Amino acid sequence: MNKAFVKESDAPDDDGEEIGAPALPPGSKNYMTPAGYAQLDAEFNQLWRVERPKLVETIHWAASNGDRSENGDYIYGKKRLREVDRRIRFLSKRLEHAEVVDPAQRETTDQVFFGATVRVADAAGQESTYMIVGIDEADAGRGRIAWVSPMARALMKAREGDTVSVHTPDGRREVEIIDVRYQAIPP
Repeated sequence: MNKAFVKESDAPDDDGEEIGAPALPPGSKNYMTPAGYAQLDAEFNQLWRVERPKLVETIHWAASNGDRSENGDYIYGKKRLREVDRRIRFLSKRLEHAEVVDPAQRETTDQVFFGATVRVADAAGQESTYMIVGIDEADAGRGRIAWVSPMARALMKAREGDTVSVHTPDGRREVEIIDVRYQAIPP
Protein backbone atom coordinates (compact mmCIF):
# COMPACT_ATOMS: atom_id res chain seq x y z
CA MET A 1 0.00 0.00 0.00
CA ASN A 2 1.17 3.51 -0.75
CA LYS A 3 2.64 5.23 2.34
CA ALA A 4 0.47 8.28 1.67
CA PHE A 5 -2.50 6.26 2.96
CA VAL A 6 -0.82 4.81 6.04
CA LYS A 7 -1.10 6.55 9.40
CA GLU A 8 2.33 7.20 10.93
CA SER A 9 1.16 6.59 14.49
CA ASP A 10 -1.03 4.02 16.17
CA ALA A 11 -2.37 6.70 18.52
CA PRO A 12 -5.91 7.78 17.71
CA ASP A 13 -6.35 11.23 16.20
CA ASP A 14 -8.93 12.28 18.75
CA ASP A 15 -11.23 15.13 17.79
CA GLY A 16 -12.61 15.29 21.34
CA GLU A 17 -11.56 17.51 24.18
CA GLU A 18 -7.95 18.38 24.79
CA ILE A 19 -6.18 15.81 26.96
CA GLY A 20 -5.84 17.12 30.49
CA ALA A 21 -8.14 20.07 29.85
CA PRO A 22 -11.03 20.56 32.25
CA ALA A 23 -14.39 19.69 30.76
CA LEU A 24 -17.33 22.03 30.85
CA PRO A 25 -20.39 20.74 32.70
CA PRO A 26 -22.96 19.46 30.18
CA GLY A 27 -25.34 22.15 29.00
CA SER A 28 -23.42 25.01 30.64
CA LYS A 29 -21.93 28.09 29.05
CA ASN A 30 -18.19 28.64 28.87
CA TYR A 31 -17.90 31.74 31.05
CA MET A 32 -14.66 33.71 30.70
CA THR A 33 -13.27 37.03 31.78
CA PRO A 34 -12.07 39.41 29.03
CA ALA A 35 -8.44 38.66 30.02
CA GLY A 36 -9.04 34.91 29.78
CA TYR A 37 -10.69 35.25 26.37
CA ALA A 38 -7.83 37.44 25.12
CA GLN A 39 -5.27 34.89 26.31
CA LEU A 40 -6.97 31.96 24.52
CA ASP A 41 -7.51 34.09 21.40
CA ALA A 42 -3.82 35.08 21.35
CA GLU A 43 -2.76 31.42 21.63
CA PHE A 44 -5.18 30.46 18.84
CA ASN A 45 -3.84 33.20 16.54
CA GLN A 46 -0.20 32.31 17.31
CA LEU A 47 -0.82 28.67 16.43
CA TRP A 48 -2.99 29.36 13.37
CA ARG A 49 -1.09 32.27 11.82
CA VAL A 50 2.52 31.63 12.85
CA GLU A 51 3.35 28.11 14.04
CA ARG A 52 1.12 26.07 11.72
CA PRO A 53 2.30 27.76 8.47
CA LYS A 54 5.95 27.22 9.51
CA LEU A 55 5.25 23.53 10.20
CA VAL A 56 3.49 23.07 6.87
CA GLU A 57 6.45 24.69 5.10
CA THR A 58 8.94 22.42 6.93
CA ILE A 59 6.86 19.31 6.16
CA HIS A 60 6.59 20.31 2.49
CA TRP A 61 10.35 20.81 2.30
CA ALA A 62 11.02 17.48 4.07
CA ALA A 63 8.58 15.63 1.79
CA SER A 64 10.37 16.99 -1.28
CA ASN A 65 13.60 15.33 -0.08
CA GLY A 66 12.36 11.90 -1.04
CA ASP A 67 12.11 8.84 1.24
CA ARG A 68 9.71 9.78 4.01
CA SER A 69 10.10 6.59 6.06
CA GLU A 70 13.46 7.66 7.50
CA ASN A 71 12.99 11.42 7.22
CA GLY A 72 12.93 12.79 10.78
CA ASP A 73 11.88 16.29 9.73
CA TYR A 74 8.88 14.84 7.92
CA ILE A 75 7.84 12.33 10.61
CA TYR A 76 8.20 14.67 13.58
CA GLY A 77 6.80 17.60 11.60
CA LYS A 78 3.63 15.61 10.85
CA LYS A 79 3.35 14.58 14.51
CA ARG A 80 3.73 18.17 15.70
CA LEU A 81 1.23 19.33 13.06
CA ARG A 82 -1.37 16.88 14.43
CA GLU A 83 -0.75 18.24 17.95
CA VAL A 84 -1.09 21.85 16.77
CA ASP A 85 -4.24 21.04 14.79
CA ARG A 86 -5.76 19.30 17.83
CA ARG A 87 -5.03 22.35 20.00
CA ILE A 88 -6.43 24.70 17.33
CA ARG A 89 -9.68 22.68 17.20
CA PHE A 90 -9.92 22.73 21.00
CA LEU A 91 -9.31 26.48 21.22
CA SER A 92 -11.74 27.28 18.43
CA LYS A 93 -14.48 25.29 20.19
CA ARG A 94 -13.78 26.99 23.53
CA LEU A 95 -13.73 30.45 21.93
CA GLU A 96 -16.83 29.74 19.86
CA HIS A 97 -18.86 28.83 22.97
CA ALA A 98 -17.33 31.50 25.22
CA GLU A 99 -19.52 33.94 27.06
CA VAL A 100 -17.36 36.85 28.14
CA VAL A 101 -18.35 38.41 31.46
CA ASP A 102 -16.50 41.53 32.53
CA PRO A 103 -16.43 41.77 36.33
CA ALA A 104 -15.50 45.47 36.13
CA GLN A 105 -18.87 46.17 34.44
CA ARG A 106 -20.94 44.46 37.15
CA GLU A 107 -22.87 46.75 39.45
CA THR A 108 -21.68 46.88 43.02
CA THR A 109 -23.12 44.08 45.14
CA ASP A 110 -22.09 42.11 48.19
CA GLN A 111 -23.24 38.85 46.60
CA VAL A 112 -20.80 36.42 44.92
CA PHE A 113 -21.19 35.76 41.19
CA PHE A 114 -18.82 34.90 38.33
CA GLY A 115 -15.89 37.33 38.23
CA ALA A 116 -15.98 38.22 41.91
CA THR A 117 -12.85 38.62 43.98
CA VAL A 118 -13.74 37.15 47.37
CA ARG A 119 -11.77 37.43 50.60
CA VAL A 120 -12.60 34.67 53.09
CA ALA A 121 -11.41 33.59 56.53
CA ASP A 122 -11.51 30.10 58.00
CA ALA A 123 -12.17 29.18 61.66
CA ALA A 124 -8.48 29.65 62.51
CA GLY A 125 -8.55 33.21 61.14
CA GLN A 126 -6.45 32.32 58.09
CA GLU A 127 -7.49 34.66 55.23
CA SER A 128 -7.48 33.76 51.55
CA THR A 129 -8.53 35.66 48.44
CA TYR A 130 -10.10 33.93 45.45
CA MET A 131 -11.01 35.26 42.03
CA ILE A 132 -13.80 33.27 40.39
CA VAL A 133 -12.82 32.87 36.73
CA GLY A 134 -13.41 30.61 33.72
CA ILE A 135 -12.28 27.01 33.53
CA ASP A 136 -9.43 27.76 31.14
CA GLU A 137 -8.04 30.61 33.25
CA ALA A 138 -8.04 28.90 36.65
CA ASP A 139 -4.71 28.96 38.50
CA ALA A 140 -4.96 28.02 42.17
CA GLY A 141 -1.43 29.24 42.85
CA ARG A 142 -2.51 32.76 41.88
CA GLY A 143 -5.84 32.52 43.74
CA ARG A 144 -7.89 32.04 40.57
CA ILE A 145 -10.48 29.31 40.91
CA ALA A 146 -12.80 27.99 38.19
CA TRP A 147 -16.47 28.77 38.62
CA VAL A 148 -17.18 25.01 38.63
CA SER A 149 -14.74 24.24 41.47
CA PRO A 150 -16.13 23.13 44.84
CA MET A 151 -14.97 26.35 46.55
CA ALA A 152 -16.52 28.61 43.89
CA ARG A 153 -19.78 26.65 43.94
CA ALA A 154 -19.95 27.00 47.72
CA LEU A 155 -19.32 30.75 47.49
CA MET A 156 -21.78 31.44 44.65
CA LYS A 157 -24.75 33.60 45.65
CA ALA A 158 -23.49 33.98 49.23
CA ARG A 159 -23.09 37.47 50.64
CA GLU A 160 -20.53 39.31 52.77
CA GLY A 161 -20.77 38.04 56.33
CA ASP A 162 -22.17 34.63 55.33
CA THR A 163 -20.44 31.43 56.40
CA VAL A 164 -20.33 28.70 53.79
CA SER A 165 -19.30 25.07 53.96
CA VAL A 166 -17.17 23.52 51.25
CA HIS A 167 -16.07 19.92 50.69
CA THR A 168 -12.32 19.72 50.10
CA PRO A 169 -9.98 16.75 49.76
CA ASP A 170 -9.05 17.35 53.41
CA GLY A 171 -12.71 17.22 54.49
CA ARG A 172 -15.39 19.78 55.16
CA ARG A 173 -14.19 23.36 55.63
CA GLU A 174 -16.15 26.37 56.91
CA VAL A 175 -15.21 29.84 55.64
CA GLU A 176 -16.69 33.27 56.31
CA ILE A 177 -16.97 35.75 53.46
CA ILE A 178 -15.24 38.96 54.52
CA ASP A 179 -15.27 41.00 51.33
CA VAL A 180 -16.73 40.75 47.81
CA ARG A 181 -15.62 43.08 45.04
CA TYR A 182 -15.78 43.19 41.27
CA GLN A 183 -12.77 44.49 39.35
CA ALA A 184 -10.94 43.85 36.12
CA ILE A 185 -8.93 40.65 36.44
CA PRO A 186 -5.38 41.12 35.17
CA PRO A 187 -3.99 38.65 32.62
